[in-house]
Amino acid sequence: MSLHDYGDRRTGAARISATVAKNEFGRLLERVIQGGTVVITKHDAPKAVLISIDEFEALSRANQAQLDALSGEFDAVLARMQTPAARAGMKAAFGASPKQLGKAAVAAARKRG
Repeated sequence: MSLHDYGDRRTGAARISATVAKNEFGRLLERVIQGGTVVITKHDAPKAVLISIDEFEALSRANQAQLDALSGEFDAVLARMQTPAARAGMKAAFGASPKQLGKAAVAAARKRG
């Protein structure tokens, strides 16, 4: 059977069983080098994807950019939490009695409307 007999309609990737992949790895590798993608299945369920190194690196860079953006946001939130006013508020909250915490909760709820 040819690789084209195993196409995945959603992705356009070749879909092939692990057994066929093992027996035709050279052809699969060549397909991937040429820009294709191969989904490897086991018992008709997708288990792995074979992609080119260029595509892998592009995906890795995309994830790194998202992680960098989230790290920046986290650092900004953390910096805001480290102000003297925030520290004083947290110290007061941890030192408050249950009655004081209850009053503060009611007051905050009333502010929200």
